[in-house]
Amino acid sequence: MQKRNDGGASFAATTPMQPGSAKPDPILIADQITRQFGGLTAVNVDHLEIQRGSITALIGPNGAGKTTFFNLLTGYDAPNSGTWSFNGLPLNGIPPHKVARLGMVRTFQLTKALYRLTVIENMALGARGQKGESVLKSVFPWIWRAQEAEIRIKATSILKNFKLLEKQDDFAAALSGGQRKLLEMARALMVEPEMVMLDEPMAGVNPALKQSLLEHIKELRTEGKTVLFVEHDMDMVHEISDWVIVMAQGEIIAEGTPASVMGNQQVIEAYLGAHHDLDLSEKEGA
Repeated sequence: MQKRNDGGASFAATTPMQPGSAKPDPILIADQITRQFGGLTAVNVDHLEIQRGSITALIGPNGAGKTTFFNLLTGYDAPNSGTWSFNGLPLNGIPPHKVARLGMVRTFQLTKALYRLTVIENMALGARGQKGESVLKSVFPWIWRAQEAEIRIKATSILKNFKLLEKQDDFAAALSGGQRKLLEMARALMVEPEMVMLDEPMAGVNPALKQSLLEHIKELRTEGKTVLFVEHDMDMVHEISDWVIVMAQGEIIAEGTPASVMGNQQVIEAYLGAHHDLDLSEKEGA
C-alpha cells in the first residue's frame, strides 16, 4: 500500500492563495474551460490545478457550476472550449469509461448503484480488465474463473473495510442512502484509481454514517490517492480538506486553505450576498 509522503498538505504553506495558483505537483490541470447552455455560461474556468496526494474541496453556492465542471472533467459532458489533462495525458473527447481506466474515477450526488444486482456484483463490475467480459472467452470458464475469484477476494476485502461485508449478498436496492454512498465509493476503489472525485458525498447521509465516510476519505489520502470533492457541509470541508477552491457563477473566485477561504470576504458575499460581516465558518450549514 502506497503511503502518503505528506506532499498533500505541505504544499499549502508555499502555494499562493489565489484563483488558478500553480501547484508543485499537479495531477489535474484545466485551462480555459467554458460551458454554455443557450445564453447561460455555466462554467468559465480560466486555469485550475489540483495537487497530487491532497484532499481538495470544491465549494460554492447552489448553481455555481460545480457539478457541471465535474461532468466536463470526467467526460460526462463536453465543454464549448478548453483543454484539461490528467497525469499529463489530454482528456478532451475521452469518454467516461476510458477516463476511469486512466485512474480518475468519480461518484455521483445521486448514487448510481445497480439496484437489481447484489452488493458483491456491483463491486465486481468495477474491476478492470476482466477476461470474462469477452464474448469469445466467456464460453471458456477456465480462462476467467481464477481471475473472478481474485476479484471477489479483493471486493470482499474492500467491503469489509467499508463495513458492508454482511450486506454483500443483499440487493443494492435494499441498502440505505448512506450505505449506497459507501458502496459507490467502495466500487470506485475496485478500479484502483489515482484520483477519486466525489460529488456531494454527504448528501442524504445520516449522522451515524457521516463520520465513517469522513474516515474513508481521509484514508484515501493516506494511501497516496488524490481526492477532489464537491460539498456543502462546511464542517466536513474544514475538517478534512488540505485546500479549498470556491466557484461562483461558473468561475473560480478563491483558492486557499480552509481557514483562509472561510474568512474571504468575496466568498462570504458569494454565499450570503453583499454587506455581510459574518465569517462563513460561523454560518452552520452554509
